[in-house]
Amino acid sequence: MPTHSEIRNMPYSAQQMFDLIADVRSYPDFLPWCAAARMRGQRHQGDSTILDADLVIAFKVFRERFGSRVTLHPMDQTIDVEYLDGPFRYLNNHWKFSDIDGGCEVDFHVDFEFKSKILQGLIGVVFNEAMQRIVSAFETRAAELYGEGKS
Repeated sequence: MPTHSEIRNMPYSAQQMFDLIADVRSYPDFLPWCAAARMRGQRHQGDSTILDADLVIAFKVFRERFGSRVTLHPMDQTIDVEYLDGPFRYLNNHWKFSDIDGGCEVDFHVDFEFKSKILQGLIGVVFNEAMQRIVSAFETRAAELYGEGKS
């Protein structure tokens, strides 16, 4: 059951980081191992937007599709991700964005378990490195979109 929690201070606004994470369609453009993203549907519930999406994750010989429900809470600047279907037993992911002096604080948490013992064993070996690469990919994307000279 790999779990990763991290708080990072970023030199961008909470809204900018919220928008970057909420743009699930763009994940294949910059996230390692994300080969494709497809939106199943989108609906509004009160102040929240709910996106049902499929992501295709490709790592070495493995290629898996999984569905998730991404709930965007713009008023609270939070994003909750819950698992719908695919290779996991469960997947929970949560983002919280808070403006601070000079930028924002990004609070990230992910907890998941694969159904396959082979996949679970494989990710266990590279989990920390994988999380670092994913976090770095989001940081690089933020710099590309919002870095100096960008508006």
